[in-house]
Amino acid sequence: MINPNMTLSLAVMSGKGGVGKTSISLNLGYALHAAGLKTLLMDCDLGLANLDVLLGIAPEKNLQDLLKHDIDTSDVAVAVEPDGLDVLPAASGVPELVEMDEDMQNVMLDKIVQLAGSYNMLILDLGAGISRTVMTFASMAQLRLVVVTPEPTSLTDGYAVIKVLATEHGVRDFLVVVNQVESKAEAERTFTRLSEACKTFLGIEIRNLGHIRDDRNVSEAVRRQKALLKIAPSSPAAQDIVKLGRIFLRYRTDNAESIAQRPVLKQFPGTRRNLGLTEVPVFRHR
Repeated sequence: MINPNMTLSLAVMSGKGGVGKTSISLNLGYALHAAGLKTLLMDCDLGLANLDVLLGIAPEKNLQDLLKHDIDTSDVAVAVEPDGLDVLPAASGVPELVEMDEDMQNVMLDKIVQLAGSYNMLILDLGAGISRTVMTFASMAQLRLVVVTPEPTSLTDGYAVIKVLATEHGVRDFLVVVNQVESKAEAERTFTRLSEACKTFLGIEIRNLGHIRDDRNVSEAVRRQKALLKIAPSSPAAQDIVKLGRIFLRYRTDNAESIAQRPVLKQFPGTRRNLGLTEVPVFRHR
């Protein structure tokens, strides 16, 4: 049986849609794969699949099949690049995936954990907002990356996500990346606004992982249904995502011994079954 303890899990999330969260998840997966990490991307927007659309693929199976059929998760995973960049696709327009009861949740989680143990990284691309499913997956991941933009609505909704996870789920560690910025100064102003609100009202110190520049190549990649790092690897946004990937690569390398002692995902909220971490190392990057 595969030992699941070598996998670092990262939930990528946002308060509102349209901030580039799924594009960042996808291209971060490409960056980590290029750096030598076997990476599994999981589309956790369970009722509104997006990763397969960005990749231009039509998977034969998706997460719904895990619940309806006695099949392995490996039969659902789709290889998007050779030697270890795979996607677990969700399904569109399937409300039962969003409203799973505890038994269904446990069936899915058991299969995901077993599969994810064969990867170095598990990236969970969550839906936007504060739905129960989003909060559940965010709580289970070892690390959480909150994507915001300089728009006031993005900051307000990003703060709401952090607040709900902190006050209702006991989560205190958050990483932030500011997307679609014109300059480093704009990114720093945006982060400062969010950071001060979290300190003042929640008593939480969030961590700034940098920014991703506004780049027309991103929309072109979406239109062509290709990863940005495939069609424009030297573009500003691609360079910024590669830099972000290096941060997670260093973190995983520096904390490999500690991560190896803990399962992939935390205890499933609302159950007594411990499938994961009690804590992870404090996130530091050089």
